[in-house]
Amino acid sequence: LNRHYFALPTNPGEQFFMFCTLAAWLITKAGRPFEQPQEYDDPNATISNILSELRSFGRPVDFPPSKLKAGYGEQVCYVLDCLAEEALKYTGFSWKRPAYPTEEPEEEEITEDDAELILNKLQEDVVEEESDNEENLIDLNVLKAQTYRSDMNDSAKQEEILQSTTDTAEWNLEVERVLPQLKVTVRTDNKDWRIHVDQMHQHKDGIESSLKETRGYLDKLHNEIGRTLEKINSREKYINNQLEHLVQEYRSAQALLSEAKEKYQEGSGGVTERMRAFAEITEVLERVKQETEEKGSSMTDGAPLVKIKQALTKLKQETIQMDIQIGVMKHTLLQSKLREKSDMTRDMHATIIPKATVGAY
Repeated sequence: LNRHYFALPTNPGEQFFMFCTLAAWLITKAGRPFEQPQEYDDPNATISNILSELRSFGRPVDFPPSKLKAGYGEQVCYVLDCLAEEALKYTGFSWKRPAYPTEEPEEEEITEDDAELILNKLQEDVVEEESDNEENLIDLNVLKAQTYRSDMNDSAKQEEILQSTTDTAEWNLEVERVLPQLKVTVRTDNKDWRIHVDQMHQHKDGIESSLKETRGYLDKLHNEIGRTLEKINSREKYINNQLEHLVQEYRSAQALLSEAKEKYQEGSGGVTERMRAFAEITEVLERVKQETEEKGSSMTDGAPLVKIKQALTKLKQETIQMDIQIGVMKHTLLQSKLREKSDMTRDMHATIIPKATVGAY
């Protein structure tokens, strides 16, 4: 994937599937179990799962989920960026210092297409090189001896060479063969100050040429703006002179309006106070009405009497039952007393022994 894959629309279906796959992989890298989405899964469910995981990481989601269905855009890049940061945090990734490669000096290549140097420029370069190497001084006596020896050798060679045996065609062929190697070429360096100066001159000429054209347009525009301003000023003065009485009337009407507004504000203040007092009185009146209604309803309502009658009838029934229970208890008590009395008399009669029986013993 290139770095602009999720920024520009190319193939929405493919981009959406790649987004879901990459998001699932980043979530698993961040330490959360996430099922890898398939191509035919429901996109709404997949997007909701991804956004829920993103919210669980504490990242805000302030856009609708439908923005992610296209598979590209700002929201897609935001989701992938947040998930990538969480994955890097979980894996403990840390940036290290950059290791710069060692730069090797480039070998200068001589091409046949480079331009030849002019003789004057070559002489200037030679003079600069000689000025740079002023420390290497040459002994004049040694130089004279070398020139004398070379002159002697040349004179001896000239005496020996009496006739040339070189063919003209071979000479031309050799010249054509050696000519590219004899060209003095210099590679253009963008860091050279001469190139910068030439560029500055070119830009200066371009700026001056464009400035001449734009200056004419600007002058015309300035003149037109000045004329329109003068027209506006004159028209404004004319309107002010023609509408001076209307302006005075407007000012007087505005003053009257301000006075009326002040009076209205004063009156509205009194009205608001009276409205507040009226509201309080109405609240008290409603409360009194409610109390009177409750009292009247309690006085006219027969429900308490019915309840009292029901209670009296219930009490009568209870008293009747109590009377019955008391009579039953009295009867049982009387029977128990009579039984005790009969038992007592029987016991008393049983203790008296007859006299006939005593003599017999």
